[in-house]
Amino acid sequence: MKLKTEWIKQGFIDEPITEGIDLQKEIRRMAEEKNAVILAHYYTKGEIQEIADFIGDSLALARKAAETDAKIIVMCGVHFMAETCKILSPDKLVLCPDLNAGCSLADSCKADDLKKYKEAHPGYQVISYVNTTAAVKALTDVVVTSGNAKKIVDTFPKDAKIIFGPDYNLGSYINEITGRKMLLWNGGCHVHERFSVPEIIKLKEDHPKALVLAHPECKGPVLAIADIVGSTAVLLKYAVEHPTEEYIVATEAGILHEMQRQCPDTKFYPVPPEVSEGSIGCHCNECDYMKMNSLLKIYNTLKYEWPTVEVDTKIAKKAVKPIEKMLELS
Repeated sequence: MKLKTEWIKQGFIDEPITEGIDLQKEIRRMAEEKNAVILAHYYTKGEIQEIADFIGDSLALARKAAETDAKIIVMCGVHFMAETCKILSPDKLVLCPDLNAGCSLADSCKADDLKKYKEAHPGYQVISYVNTTAAVKALTDVVVTSGNAKKIVDTFPKDAKIIFGPDYNLGSYINEITGRKMLLWNGGCHVHERFSVPEIIKLKEDHPKALVLAHPECKGPVLAIADIVGSTAVLLKYAVEHPTEEYIVATEAGILHEMQRQCPDTKFYPVPPEVSEGSIGCHCNECDYMKMNSLLKIYNTLKYEWPTVEVDTKIAKKAVKPIEKMLELS
């Protein structure tokens, strides 16, 4: 199949469809016909989570990518997740509905910059958050997610010299709870850095019985007033195991779909982002990149089997080692 120039330029396919077509049903039909598995992150739109074969956080999705027998992997998330799928399953066709779905954390740490930083700090080992490019992972000793970061850091000797990146907030949180002094890369998630402490306090005043659930990518002041700090999967698990509670949720709003699905009688209050002077506030904090995924793009991705994600063979051979080490230690 010849790719259209406009597809390549825009990084996704938006071919029109027949009026009245049920996109969700057609996506499921094509997935079954083509032996494709659809993986979706908790931060994607609810309608996408509903058609996925598996939804999860970064760690769960990486495990699924390594285990699947499907011929095609459709990663509904962001680009680094699709790269991770390709690294773990190099013989699979990995599809990413929109190549523009990037990540502010991944963008904050370029491989060349990390290489120079490593050279300036001889004797240091590198622990990289999974929210990084394949090229950065290739320079890494072990990859971590927010769900296993502490567990993996604890496997290093107490006197180990460690560079942790690129999420400064997560690294700072791990330093605090472990007593370590890892060198921290100054990167951040554009979603989690925007949560408003005053809004959390206001929500607590309105809902005094509600517990605050916060992701460790949030800034220190947010984590300081949280009742539960953990990865997306950890926060979901806590809510499921304590369904009678009310919750104030300080992570990307997409998780509310699964929280509400599993806990239909529980009340969840999303924390609004900080609002700059003169701007209009919103009721939730969303990842613009995750929301680039749509049913139409997924339909066209499966139909035309593009956009594909490839990783340079030399980089992949190096990058797979710290990812596999993470999976072994998790």
